[in-house]
Amino acid sequence: MRWRPTVVFSSAFHAASFASWIPSGGKATIPYGISSVFLDAVQPLSPPAPRVAFTSSPLRSLDWLLELWAAEIHPKLPTAELHVFSSPKTYGEHGNARADQMNAVLERASALADAGVVLREPLPKAELAAQLGGFRALLYRGDPGETYCLAVGEAQAAGVPSVVQNIGCVAERVVDRVTGYVAADDAAFVDRAVALLSDDALWQSQHDAALLRQRSWSWDDAAAAFERFLPA
Repeated sequence: MRWRPTVVFSSAFHAASFASWIPSGGKATIPYGISSVFLDAVQPLSPPAPRVAFTSSPLRSLDWLLELWAAEIHPKLPTAELHVFSSPKTYGEHGNARADQMNAVLERASALADAGVVLREPLPKAELAAQLGGFRALLYRGDPGETYCLAVGEAQAAGVPSVVQNIGCVAERVVDRVTGYVAADDAAFVDRAVALLSDDALWQSQHDAALLRQRSWSWDDAAAAFERFLPA
């Protein structure tokens, strides 16, 4: 209250959470940067097989995605695979505290092997970036607890089209109908996912657009934005 600092947020959704009655010197938005391993990721020479990546917490609507996958997406594309890179171990003490809840969802994923669900261990960023080129899409509903989803941002920077819903910040990460889709509801989510996984021309267009439009903000850029607040 004394110093009235500028309050920094990572997305428009995040900034909207700031109560207007809190004293401040103003608001600024500085998005999370994208690690260079994703910005420099090697690209596939042709459209990948219909393989989907999920790289977030199992508590961030993975159960919802598994339900849609098994009931709606996989029956339409029986050769498609959903690779789940997720584990409580990624989240340290938070993961330990909620391990039972997380593992219950992951057990559900493991039980859907016949529906093309592949449970994977989370990978270090360099290894994940190297593997993302083999994936056709990232499917993620969104979560109001996120301030600027890195999972979607990293996938987009690596050229992976993403399908999300307008929940939390994720709609800010995708250029709708250009680098992926912001689906209005579950039915639209399924339709957009199936289209991306089956239409090579559509995938190529959105892949190229993601490379052109979604890899211009590195951690160096984010650091430079913060440095502008420092006294000369």
